[in-house]
Amino acid sequence: MRALVWHGKEDIRCDEVDDPEIEHPRDAIIRVTSCAICGSDLHLFHNLIPAMKPGDIMGHETMGEVVEVGSGMNGRLKKGDRIVVPFTIFCGDCDQCKRSNFSVCERSNRNKELADKVFGHSPAGLFGYTHLTGGYPGGQAEYLRVPFADTTHIKVPEGISDEKVLFLSDIFPTGWQAAVQCDIQPTDTVAIWGCGPVGQMAIRSAVLLGAKQVVAIDCVSERLSMAEAGGAITIDFKQESVIDLLQELTKGKGPDKCIDSVGMESHVSLSQPDTLYDRAKQMMLLESDRPHVLREMIYVCRPAGIISIPGVYSGLVDKMPIGMAMNKGLTFRMGQTHVNRWTDDLLRRIEEGQIDPSFVITHTVGLEDGPEMYKVFRDKQDSCIKVVLKP
Repeated sequence: MRALVWHGKEDIRCDEVDDPEIEHPRDAIIRVTSCAICGSDLHLFHNLIPAMKPGDIMGHETMGEVVEVGSGMNGRLKKGDRIVVPFTIFCGDCDQCKRSNFSVCERSNRNKELADKVFGHSPAGLFGYTHLTGGYPGGQAEYLRVPFADTTHIKVPEGISDEKVLFLSDIFPTGWQAAVQCDIQPTDTVAIWGCGPVGQMAIRSAVLLGAKQVVAIDCVSERLSMAEAGGAITIDFKQESVIDLLQELTKGKGPDKCIDSVGMESHVSLSQPDTLYDRAKQMMLLESDRPHVLREMIYVCRPAGIISIPGVYSGLVDKMPIGMAMNKGLTFRMGQTHVNRWTDDLLRRIEEGQIDPSFVITHTVGLEDGPEMYKVFRDKQDSCIKVVLKP
């Protein structure tokens, strides 16, 4: 089969690789009908997250048709079923899964010993996302093996398009969880840094959850326009002062809730000296992540507010104002998404017409065009916000 394969920094190729096979009774094989490039994939593209190996298959936003099932499926999946595959692989039986903490499943990371050494305790296995999270082949391919497939799936109702449900695999529940973690109240101002795909979903989630006002911060005009269309007040941080405008919009109190949809690769700007510091330390391997957004959120957030972090961080950050956060009494909530905790509700909202997540798609191409689209997506060329691949 064909798949997008990691060969090193900024080197993704469309290669011929072996077809996946059933390895365990709870496995299923799907024929991929749609997959997508995620902002998190760019961290791998830039080789900023450790434990990638040449030959690894990329991708964790995938859906398709079941073509083969293991003997232990017990009728929960059958050939011909259409499913979305959540990026978090979970067993459904361990203590964390019973608590619906699916992204920290205790059994699905097949490299648990390695992950325990790095993280202290292992998170769940993830598709296409380094050997620290299991080294599982990803879904930017013609076929995908789904481990624990009897639990790790979302069935697609008849008559609904791939484009409407594909993002249940990651960015829609990720944006939703980011907003839910904020415990949004009707009087709240919610500020969201980053208007990429996750940020767009967080904006609409905050609106659906009843925030008084949502403020979106970015510097790309197409993203800001999309955020405004979703109900947000926008700030272009290259042209305007984020701190001054948030003060003005909140009558000097600061936003009640802040969401970091940027993560470890925040923008580097001459007007923001700490971003230059972070980039220099990152280049010298003295710091792995660029946390400008986190610092700014801690500074502007209203005392006793909540900071929600769906953006990916890989390792170490420097010059974090922990004293500021402690003295202001801020609450931090973060983590990989417990996808299936949210998907029944989100699928219902899609079916009822409350939201159509396909609004974020700007480019649809064949799998063979994937390597070039990584660069287009990274460089935000051609007004690119979200890429869907059709194997």
